[in-house]
Amino acid sequence: MHFVKFVYVDRADPTAHDDLRRKRLLDAALGTFARFGFRKTSMEEVARAGHLSRQALYLHFSTKEELFRAVVRHFLETGIEAATARLRDASASVEEKVAGAFDEWIGRYVGMVGADVTDSRGASTILGGPMIEEHEERFIETVTKTIRASGLPAAYRPAGLTARQLADVLHATARGLKQSCHSRTEFCERFDIAVRALCSPLLVRG
Repeated sequence: MHFVKFVYVDRADPTAHDDLRRKRLLDAALGTFARFGFRKTSMEEVARAGHLSRQALYLHFSTKEELFRAVVRHFLETGIEAATARLRDASASVEEKVAGAFDEWIGRYVGMVGADVTDSRGASTILGGPMIEEHEERFIETVTKTIRASGLPAAYRPAGLTARQLADVLHATARGLKQSCHSRTEFCERFDIAVRALCSPLLVRG
């Protein structure tokens, strides 16, 4: 007598499912921290926003500090990925590439944080300082490479300006606009002016 062994094969990718669930959780956590600030946000509120129990949340993150650090890392990494994709868009002009990259890196956060939230920036510095600095350097260097590959360095050489200096100026401008703009749309409109001004030598040469 022969016995046939049936083996069930789950064709779904459990890793992809876990990654998606983690992304949704971190998205919910970011929204909660942005709304209430680090100090006032509770793990219970994050769990509620992520549609899971507090016990389930603690299975992923044992402390609020650990969760906040994970949120910072996740959005730094996704920001870098999105910005890099914009900079590598072969169909876009230099102006469009740079403006799009800064929108992905900085613009998407404009207007997200509540007006009465004052402690999240400090928490980010304390819990993710070196990580933030590392990703910012990566972003600026990627922008620098895009500028260096364009005709802008030659146009600004008589003024003694390098591609890295141009990228630094744009980054400082974007960070300033982040503080003064009330929406992502306003940020994009005002930052586009800075990028058009920077890229104007290319239009003249063209």
